[in-house]
Amino acid sequence: MHQRTDDQQNPTGRRPWNEGRLIGQKPPLKLKDIWAIRLRLQLADRLRDLALFNLAVDSKLRGCDLVRLRVADIAHGDSITSRATVIQRKTGRPVRFELTEPTREAVRDWLARAHLGSGDPLFPSRSRRSSHLSTRQYARIVKSWVALARLDPHDYGTHSLRRTKATLIYRRTKNLRAVQLLLGHLKLESTVRYLGIEVDDALEIAEQTEA
Repeated sequence: MHQRTDDQQNPTGRRPWNEGRLIGQKPPLKLKDIWAIRLRLQLADRLRDLALFNLAVDSKLRGCDLVRLRVADIAHGDSITSRATVIQRKTGRPVRFELTEPTREAVRDWLARAHLGSGDPLFPSRSRRSSHLSTRQYARIVKSWVALARLDPHDYGTHSLRRTKATLIYRRTKNLRAVQLLLGHLKLESTVRYLGIEVDDALEIAEQTEA
């Protein structure tokens, strides 16, 4: 059988954009990465980014839902709620999430600095095209966070933030149903695929098995 040469497979001679990069599911952040990013954002006094990062991890929301949050979704006056409910744009279904104390504190500090009212976007855009951050702007911000943790920005994306806490919860509890509810998935199979747990569990078993 005649095999195609590299030149035949890539007649332009150009290097593929995805050569050497991870394609498909973006990996979640590890605990050490979370704390590395938080520490650097705190030291740099980047209050908006710290609030956005903490909320992205806690909420497990898709980027399109996260950037559209309004102050009233998570705050009542000066009080930041410990739990919130958001209607997902993709499914039209509500999903609940918790706000941990570090997240509430970060959001509180950001609101105080930004002087935002209850009807304002939680993360306003500096562009005139939209009142809130766009998903593209959010994606660029995520890349900058990943770089702070000395990770390759090409390997991570906005879904890395969405998957981070869900993966940590699954690893700790092995409770797929709980993770399904937290992610707002309609089917359990979607959660299994999203977390990639079958592959990860198989690798973990292999690592613990002596040949």
